[in-house]
Amino acid sequence: QVQLVESGGGTVQAGGSLRLTCAASGDIARINSMGWYRQAPGKLRELVAVLGSGGNTNYADSVKGRFSISRDNAKNTVYLQMNSLKPEDTAVYYCNAKITTVYDGNYWGKGTLVTVSS
Repeated sequence: QVQLVESGGGTVQAGGSLRLTCAASGDIARINSMGWYRQAPGKLRELVAVLGSGGNTNYADSVKGRFSISRDNAKNTVYLQMNSLKPEDTAVYYCNAKITTVYDGNYWGKGTLVTVSS
């Protein structure tokens, strides 16, 4: 079984910064990708940023230039550095990982709330 545990959410004023952390644990053979999604009230869950095993990244247009995703392979951990936060960044942020154990699986964390006040 695989677990994803997120941390680092909270409340920050507009223009501020936060760093989210997601650690994967369990019977992991290979992590194929790790990333972050978010869901604001009344909206669908959307991609924020993803980091592939080869180091390739993909960001939502709305966060390009402000957010940065990185990974510590030794710790099976992914980070999301969020700078210049805006009120519209307010959402529950979910960690996602595509991990091979004895089979390929798609895993989600429980989410961490980020609130940006104006």
